[in-house]
Amino acid sequence: MTTTAVRYHETGGPEVLRVEEVEVPEPGPGQALVRHAAIGVNYRDIYHRIGDIPAELPAVIGSEGAGVIEAVGPDTQDFKPGDRVSHCAILGSYAERMVIDARRLVAIPDGVSHEQAGASTLRGLTAHYLINSTYAVQPDDTILVHAAAGGMGLLLCQWAKHIGATVIGTVGSAAKAELAQAHGCDHPIVYTREDFVTRVKEITDGQGVPVVYDAVGQATFDGGLECLQPMGTMAFYGSSSGMPAPLDLNRLAAKSLWVTRASLPNFIATREALVSRAADFFGLVADGAIKIQIGQRYPLAEAAQAQRDLEERLTTGSSILLP
Repeated sequence: MTTTAVRYHETGGPEVLRVEEVEVPEPGPGQALVRHAAIGVNYRDIYHRIGDIPAELPAVIGSEGAGVIEAVGPDTQDFKPGDRVSHCAILGSYAERMVIDARRLVAIPDGVSHEQAGASTLRGLTAHYLINSTYAVQPDDTILVHAAAGGMGLLLCQWAKHIGATVIGTVGSAAKAELAQAHGCDHPIVYTREDFVTRVKEITDGQGVPVVYDAVGQATFDGGLECLQPMGTMAFYGSSSGMPAPLDLNRLAAKSLWVTRASLPNFIATREALVSRAADFFGLVADGAIKIQIGQRYPLAEAAQAQRDLEERLTTGSSILLP
């Protein structure tokens, strides 16, 4: 059987992505064949495409998808044909169909659509470990979220607000400020108009924040350190504006700061951790506590444009590909 997929044969810009017909094997022991209904577009895909996350080429790109199981291989447990499932953090999702280790699948519960799951599984699990493990947000915390109107930012704002925290968020425009505020951001800061360090200190009466969630990198990292209160945590998890300059650890001493560069695969390395975190996240989505904002939908064949729009900061919320 063949399937339409988006592959890259070399690293580079969006132009290296090619729409091709590729062979799909029969599912082997412990595997499932998934027909995608929605495919997430994430910065992780861009890191693969430019070579920051190496892969054996040529490869089907993509790190997230949701759909229906069409077939299972021998000795496959927990799932059967017809089950609705999603997956993330495994290369190969920009395709109509994909064979995947069933242990890396999670069930999509009632009340969560394919599009919601396809747009949010990777980001939702990332938000779970950032909010609960990297730094455990408390109801009386005031936190800072960079790129608060993006797919990740909106999830972090809503989850922190659900816990009871006060959320400060940086955004790139007035329209994005409105979107972030509608999703739990109490104090959106348009960084093109205001210095976010000054505003954070004003909002917190000079105290700073206990945690900064930063997936922007070069443009925000130094300012984020200034926003932290003593013994605060810089939760660095991405670099959409480029990597920050090398950090002199002595800079952390004055306020005894913590800096971490966390990565999702470590937090879902076991089946138990994957299922538990997914159940928590999808439970909040099904209950309406977290709303999935899908700002852009593209045909699978327009994957290059979807990545280009994401890189150029032309998107809000999450983007998905529709096979």
